[in-house]
Amino acid sequence: MLINLFDTEMANPADQVNEELNKKFLSKDKFAEEIESLVLRTKMNYIDAIVEYCEQNSIEIESVSKLVSKPLKEKLKCNATELNFMRKTTRAKLPL
Repeated sequence: MLINLFDTEMANPADQVNEELNKKFLSKDKFAEEIESLVLRTKMNYIDAIVEYCEQNSIEIESVSKLVSKPLKEKLKCNATELNFMRKTTRAKLPL
């Protein structure tokens, strides 16, 4: 019995490597997913969820800035303005 190797689909090795790296190391996507699930489970705000996640996983808070994605950053900004940690800014300009 001969198997035609060209007909069988093989997984892309680069995809497999990326999956394994994401399992072992923290990426922006994985970090955002973890924070989102923590917020949904515990009803914490995003700031507290990030601090809690860092404490649970022995991650320095200073190093987290590299892992925060744009959508997560927007949610953090919104959260910070609601808690009065940041000023509410308007970008509206008067037509002159």
